[in-house]
Amino acid sequence: MPTPQEVWAMLQAHEGETFYTAKGLPFHYLIHGRELFVNRKNKSITISTVANALACIKAREAAGEAITGPKKIGCYGASYLYPVFLQLGIIHLPQANDEPLQ
Repeated sequence: MPTPQEVWAMLQAHEGETFYTAKGLPFHYLIHGRELFVNRKNKSITISTVANALACIKAREAAGEAITGPKKIGCYGASYLYPVFLQLGIIHLPQANDEPLQ
């Protein structure tokens, strides 16, 4: 799993691109300093929140849980972080024929 700093650099590289929430709603984001601003929200997602989301993902995957939706991340902004993390390859959806995580 990449570090929070590596993920932040990835987020910066994809700033302004269109992503889609799990419900199919389009959004994009801009980064100012250590905050990510989603065009559909008035509040920002901080780099600390991204780090917390990554820690949660790592813990759940270590426990054998697949991250199958935003609620599995369990942090503020998960509705937007989940599809971005999925698109950037940070989260992988299990395939129907994949072995369960151990």
